[in-house]
Amino acid sequence: MHNRIKQNSIWLSLILVWLTYSLSAQRAMSLNDCIQYAIENHPNVKVAQLQVTDADWRVKESKATGLPQLSAGLSYNYFIQRGGLPSSALGFGASGPIDLTPALPSFTTTQISELNNVFGSIFASDPDSKVFFNSVHSAAGTISANQLIFNNSYLLALKAARYYRQYVEQQLAAARLTARNQVIDAYLPALLLSENLSVLDKNIGNLDKLLSETRAVNKAGFVEQLDVDRLDLSLAQLRSERGNLARQREIVVNALKFSMGMPVSDEITLSDDLNKLLAENAGADLTSPVNLMNRPEYQQLLKGRDLAALQVDLYRKPWMPTVAIFAQWQGGLQGGFGSKDSETFDNWFFIPSAVAGVSVSVPIYDGGGSKAKRERAVLQVQTIDAQKQMLENAIQLELESARKQYANATERVSNQQKNLDLAQRIYNTTQTKYKAGVGSSFEITQAEQGLYAAQQALMTAQYDLLTARKSILKALGQ
Repeated sequence: MHNRIKQNSIWLSLILVWLTYSLSAQRAMSLNDCIQYAIENHPNVKVAQLQVTDADWRVKESKATGLPQLSAGLSYNYFIQRGGLPSSALGFGASGPIDLTPALPSFTTTQISELNNVFGSIFASDPDSKVFFNSVHSAAGTISANQLIFNNSYLLALKAARYYRQYVEQQLAAARLTARNQVIDAYLPALLLSENLSVLDKNIGNLDKLLSETRAVNKAGFVEQLDVDRLDLSLAQLRSERGNLARQREIVVNALKFSMGMPVSDEITLSDDLNKLLAENAGADLTSPVNLMNRPEYQQLLKGRDLAALQVDLYRKPWMPTVAIFAQWQGGLQGGFGSKDSETFDNWFFIPSAVAGVSVSVPIYDGGGSKAKRERAVLQVQTIDAQKQMLENAIQLELESARKQYANATERVSNQQKNLDLAQRIYNTTQTKYKAGVGSSFEITQAEQGLYAAQQALMTAQYDLLTARKSILKALGQ
């Protein structure tokens, strides 16, 4: 007995753990929760955020072009074949050393005399030897600095990079708004199906209870089997319809998760209801005129026009000069001077040099290329102006259509609420008559079908009203 109690306790603990995990795995999410999840996790929003970061680096890249540019280099050369050296050579011949002054104009008389002393012994034994004045070994280190002083293309490129940063910011806002609208468009149908299921479950429960009572009365002999069969058939039809709705709801909820950027395998439940959402949006201003600057896609189009206008400015002044300053220092080491057989590392010479200057470049004629580019940029601006006008008309049409749909939906909700009240009274009266023995199951079935149809019609009208209200807010950019 003790072991059985212990075994039952273990099973009870496992069941509680499983129930806890199942409840925690299903996230209850409102419409605002789904929107926030999409803004944080939708791939399109993440891509737009990466583009903003890329635009920040593009601005830094553009700035770097106008900052000082420093570079350093190191090189070493070894001439393998002395006869192939790009150098000058002097032959002393049989008459002895010759005057080196014409060949070495920068050398002093003393230096020339020293060279004669150095090479004199070499050529005493071989009068046909030659002296090479380029080294066998050479190494050089260079440090260069450049600074752009003025360039019209650079200034416009820097401005364009900043405009592009603003452009992708609007692109990010548009991506978030698109994700928000997609979630709303997917959440409301899922919510409608969920509420239909709730109402259907309630009707199934009521009809199941009535069927049980009718069966009991049938056994007592007060009602016919036909009444039981009618109610049983009606209950089977409701359960079949519920199964269809449940499968449709799964499809729609999966579409909602996809629009949120959520894995389809995750489980969620919808915590909102139509009446709650209608109450939340009851105070929204639906009559104000549209402010186009509240629409991110409109601002994005304007930034695109600014970028196109910069292209026109760039090609309008192709004659603007480019001014830069530069400085360079080089330290060179050379060794291996001497006769044709000399490859020694001795007697290295350090030869430094430095240079600084200013460069000015002015375009004169490019064959008409700048004019063609300017005309194309003007056409691009005109194209964006036409797109801007079309977008303005489309937004205004969207707003007017949403307001008309809202007026129609408001009237339908009022009418369907009256129809539901009437259908509910008919159903209650029919049930009372049936239980009193003066009504038939056929009347009950008809009244139940009429009530369910009225409930669905009201929920559909409320859904249309909420959708129209959300459409107005979308058109207003809210």
